[in-house]
Amino acid sequence: MPADGPEFDAPRADFDQEAAQVVRDHLKASEIEFTEETPGVFSFALPGERKLQTPVRVDVGPHALGVHAFVCRNPDENHARVYRWLLERNLRMYAVAFAVDHDGDIYLDARLPLSSATPDDLDRLLGSVLTYADESFNTLLELGFATSIRKEWEWRRANNQPTANLEAFRGWLESGEEPQPS
Repeated sequence: MPADGPEFDAPRADFDQEAAQVVRDHLKASEIEFTEETPGVFSFALPGERKLQTPVRVDVGPHALGVHAFVCRNPDENHARVYRWLLERNLRMYAVAFAVDHDGDIYLDARLPLSSATPDDLDRLLGSVLTYADESFNTLLELGFATSIRKEWEWRRANNQPTANLEAFRGWLESGEEPQPS
């Protein structure tokens, strides 16, 4: 998580130790490397396909479990279209929702009761984070960074450089049309 990411009421001394142990055990059982620099605050990355890594923080408080995952930095363009897309997706999502911090960076966020700190619920919750971050990533890039992607594509082609990391955007880049994400 970026150090200047969202400010949440992260627990310090007052947290549910039993729930924290469930989170700790689940991450270990899932072979997810994590740090716990502050008791009850877990930081780790989930591997994806489109978004190669999604940084995640799980906060165990005295009454709630918070999940905060960085998805994408503040878009360069088309803010209204990006935000509308995020809000429309929120209507169909399980357990987490897209949020924007004071810098405009995009996160997936959840605040759930401690009763959700079970291995099965954590698995579903982290699965949702991974799925939504990964599935949304290319669309967010198309909507919010199309000009930069197009410039990078043109520069790479003009300089005979590889374009493999832009392959997902080849269709609209080669057609010269604007991206039409679903």
